[in-house]
Amino acid sequence: MQQATDTNPIRLDKWLWAARFFKTRSLAQAAIAGAKVKVNDDRVKPAFDLKVGDAVVVRVGDYEWRVIVKGLSERRGPAVQARLLYEETAESRAERERRIRARVDAMLAGGLTCDWREPDVIRLAPAPLYNSYEDCWRAVELIERLLSA
Repeated sequence: MQQATDTNPIRLDKWLWAARFFKTRSLAQAAIAGAKVKVNDDRVKPAFDLKVGDAVVVRVGDYEWRVIVKGLSERRGPAVQARLLYEETAESRAERERRIRARVDAMLAGGLTCDWREPDVIRLAPAPLYNSYEDCWRAVELIERLLSA
């Protein structure tokens, strides 16, 4: 991880990629252009010079992360290292967990066997080798209904 200094800022799109919010820099640039990323509550461009201490808001799908930049890196490393680049606010984390739990509860109410694991993973059954085609089809329909709501 590159050491962060005030004289060594990094491009926002590169930091989003290194922090693993997006799989490619192109996806990060598209999100920034689509106003799904803000820095210090301002809309910015992909080449914005990000510094330690900046507040970044990132929307990916239905989820929103509000983070404070703690480190800068030009290289994409393992997820454990990427999490050291930012600190998520407590409110942001609580809201994402609430939304995930609501989806898991809806799946359980719909008759699916599932559970939620850190970080943001929902495991569910049925699996085609162990369940009938109808069970799998019902699971897909339920998930589609939940995601479109």
